[in-house]
Amino acid sequence: MSTLFEAYVTNMGKYNEGALVGEYLKFPTTMEEVQALLKRIGIDGVRYEEFFITSFDGDVLGLYDHLGEYENLDELNHLACLLSELDQSELEKFEAVIDSGEHTSSVADLINLAQNLDCYEFYVGVTDDETLGRIYAEDMEMIDIPEHLRNYFDYEAYGRDIRINDDGHFAPGGYVLNNGSKFIEHYHGVEDIPDEHKVFAFPRLSVREQMAAYKEIIDSSSLEGYRKISGKAHDDR
Repeated sequence: MSTLFEAYVTNMGKYNEGALVGEYLKFPTTMEEVQALLKRIGIDGVRYEEFFITSFDGDVLGLYDHLGEYENLDELNHLACLLSELDQSELEKFEAVIDSGEHTSSVADLINLAQNLDCYEFYVGVTDDETLGRIYAEDMEMIDIPEHLRNYFDYEAYGRDIRINDDGHFAPGGYVLNNGSKFIEHYHGVEDIPDEHKVFAFPRLSVREQMAAYKEIIDSSSLEGYRKISGKAHDDR
């Protein structure tokens, strides 16, 4: 699958220590790629466990305005996998709907939107009221205008009324409106993510790497390190 977007994953512990250590993760991704990246930036599940996302990049117009720094990697990957299944026209419709501000309050919203695009109509390249009015009047014949009056008809005003009544929206790529179909929430939380879309896992450490990590914790703060090791040992039982 081609890359839909990428997130700059940053080691939070290192950041709090004054160092920006991170790397871009491309989505859709795999568990192996996530583990390798986390290991490279020092997220080993022992010394450092927390991370955040510094920035997003990619080709899905407007998507990054609705993604935050503490997003769940499994949810992001599920969204990316769903978007990768859309054809170009569907992806443009998705961009138009999020530009309108609908279903953008969370990644869960975006996931559900990607699965409900049939609830929307999208007219590519229609970006003003006059063009919209002409399409409805001439192409769709939603109003009967006598031939001799067409040069005097106010298509812009007609298009504006249609947009207001439809609660439509001019997005960068065209005109989008909700067609009234039932919006079904397929996704309710991470428990709904298919196993094949789940990618988060700490790197697998060898015994030597684990011992080196524990030693570094002890060397940096013996009491704090002892507590961490004790906690890890308790969790592993």
